[in-house]
Amino acid sequence: MATDLTVIVENRPGKLADVAEALGRVGENIEGVCCFVSQAIAQVHVAVEHAGAARAELERLGLKIYEAREVVVVPVEDHPGAAADVFRRLADAGVNIDMVYLASRTRLVVSADDLDKVRHVIH
Repeated sequence: MATDLTVIVENRPGKLADVAEALGRVGENIEGVCCFVSQAIAQVHVAVEHAGAARAELERLGLKIYEAREVVVVPVEDHPGAAADVFRRLADAGVNIDMVYLASRTRLVVSADDLDKVRHVIH
């Protein structure tokens, strides 16, 4: 089970590196990552498999975890329309996606109102 951690950091050089280094120290692989900035604050979304150790290390550094939520990591082919196919299948099943970002190895990190339905539709 993957978890998306929303980490709040200052928007300045080195903060994203701090997050990645912390995860590396506890042996946590980054499954996917994205970052958005608003004014002086950055929201880093990072998908990990073992949220407990990751969260503890990030908090040990004084970083704020705004939210932790279960997500589904979905394999997707790397060609035009592949993501659209996944999104259409989920929409047709009545799933409301509330967050998505691209992960490593051509996968999508998906958060939705019904993760069990996401798993059923995708697999």
